[in-house]
Amino acid sequence: MSFIRRRIADALCEAANCTATLEPREAPTATGDAAATPSSTIAPFSTALNGVDQDGNMLFRDSLWWTLGGMALILLTIRLVTIGWSQLRHVSAMSATGAQQTYWKKSQWSWMPAFKKNLLYAPLWKKRHNREIKLSSAVTIGTLPSRLHSVILAIYILSNVGYMFYEDWFQENRYALAAQIRGRSGTLSLVNMVPLLILAGRNNPLISLLHVSFDTYNLIHRSMGRTVVIEAIIHTIAWAYVEVAASGWSGMGYKLVRNDFLASGFVGTIALTILLILAVSPLRHAFYETFLNFHIVLGMISLVMTYLHCHFAELPGGLPQKSWVVAIFASWVLERTARVFRLGYYNWSKRRGFTEAEVEVMPGDTTRVTMHLPRYMDIKPGSHAYLRFSQIKIWETHPFSVAWVKHHPNIDRATLGEKAITEAQLKKGTTSVSFVIGAHTGFTRALYNRALGSGSPSIRLRAAIEGPYAGHHSLNSYGHVLLFAGSTGITHQISFLKPLIEGFNDGTVATRRITLVWIMRDTESLEWVRPWMDEILRIPRRREVLAIRLFVTRPKNSREIHSGSSTVQMFPGRPKIATLVKKEVEEQVGAMCVTVCGPGALADDVRQAVREVQDGTSVVDFIEESFTW
Repeated sequence: MSFIRRRIADALCEAANCTATLEPREAPTATGDAAATPSSTIAPFSTALNGVDQDGNMLFRDSLWWTLGGMALILLTIRLVTIGWSQLRHVSAMSATGAQQTYWKKSQWSWMPAFKKNLLYAPLWKKRHNREIKLSSAVTIGTLPSRLHSVILAIYILSNVGYMFYEDWFQENRYALAAQIRGRSGTLSLVNMVPLLILAGRNNPLISLLHVSFDTYNLIHRSMGRTVVIEAIIHTIAWAYVEVAASGWSGMGYKLVRNDFLASGFVGTIALTILLILAVSPLRHAFYETFLNFHIVLGMISLVMTYLHCHFAELPGGLPQKSWVVAIFASWVLERTARVFRLGYYNWSKRRGFTEAEVEVMPGDTTRVTMHLPRYMDIKPGSHAYLRFSQIKIWETHPFSVAWVKHHPNIDRATLGEKAITEAQLKKGTTSVSFVIGAHTGFTRALYNRALGSGSPSIRLRAAIEGPYAGHHSLNSYGHVLLFAGSTGITHQISFLKPLIEGFNDGTVATRRITLVWIMRDTESLEWVRPWMDEILRIPRRREVLAIRLFVTRPKNSREIHSGSSTVQMFPGRPKIATLVKKEVEEQVGAMCVTVCGPGALADDVRQAVREVQDGTSVVDFIEESFTW
């Protein structure tokens, strides 16, 4: 490779007559008159830290980190207050009747409902937030951020713009100005890489600390990624502007091939630019798995090239930013190591072997997957996990909401039922985790076709589960819980029912009323969750707390729509979301939480309905479960 590089460099040098153009220049003069002495006022500003405002760069490095850290600190403070308030409400309300929870039903801060309506739960513009924007049936450009997300992103982006262009724009030597921009943009690009890598990981510690969803961090990650790339491109252009003025295009090409410092930086910028192009929303959504693989490869190339760029700088010890690259790489390695450790620990046991998945074909192009783990796994309601199958695109993992969890304690079955199962026996046993997966395209369709082609009701495959993730939204402190589910979104909502009803019986939760609203295409969808729903309906005192409303949008015939119970009712067509929410608020018991998991249009309707009932009196909180890319 070095021979080829030398041959290319010699050819470029001969074509450009480099002997004359690449002679050492004198140090820049104080006057900075580019027209009078070009050799002393151009070339030096393209090398090392000449003309770079390093003190300003370090100041704005700290400023940007304080900007991000300040927002995180504010959010942490709010989250700690919220958790403390919820815990206080939980402890005081769990032994109270519904009528005795009136205090928690009323808002304790007069400004809170307006804050929720106009900022916290508000979409960016009118109503649309999680409903995808489609240019056609095949081309999707993603979703819109919420109003709060937009404020956070605006603060972040505007701070970068301010720090980036705080330069001496009136200095006479424009090449010195280019050097300042080169230094500032390169520094900020690397500064932004640190949180960029942290927010990209599934094991991001800020998720559990701040109770912010991975979906939100992914939104911020995408904006940070674009910022990093744009600043890297500005960094390269600022250098090229000076270099072309000093030695011409051919001379610049010669240096890019011959000089390790410049070549590594240029390759890193190219990798980031390709990454930016591939991340354009229509391309990303159309070829997500391909994009994800390229994303990892190009990201690693850019990181390695950035390290080499800092290392080969003509300064003692290289550029000072080299240590930042090491920190970025270390955080990436730690996150990946944590994922590998979790994957290996939960999916393999010396005594019980590997995880096996039982895959059942369900109506409506759907599969029900039960992962039989060789170990105990503690999974909270509202969690999701990533699944991988050895015989179906083993390189791909996809997130799915956990629908049902069943623990199998390590106990002699002959004595089962004679005495209570201890926590130690549970943790020494195994766990089965169930999911409902709709077949769309790619991985989910391949899984469905594999199960369907077997000709048997179910098949067993070697598989692995990574997780659990999320599950940080506890509903135990709410007297009234309203759950909306669309299609397979029932998996997320059904995970809350059993622990809430059992908690009601044990007196350990504040919940006194649960309403589940499930919108499905036809009644065949009931088969997805029938065994779990049967178990829920058999829980003692279930009728006192749980009401189920089933809406069938495309019933095959009118006889399908019948209600055999006052607590489990079926209706044809789509529900009027606003009417349902208002009716529940009129009968509200204590503090109320409305959650939704389903298509983006349904989530936006529920969000709008919750905003409409923020009348300044009742406490109505909103939680949305979504996966956006």
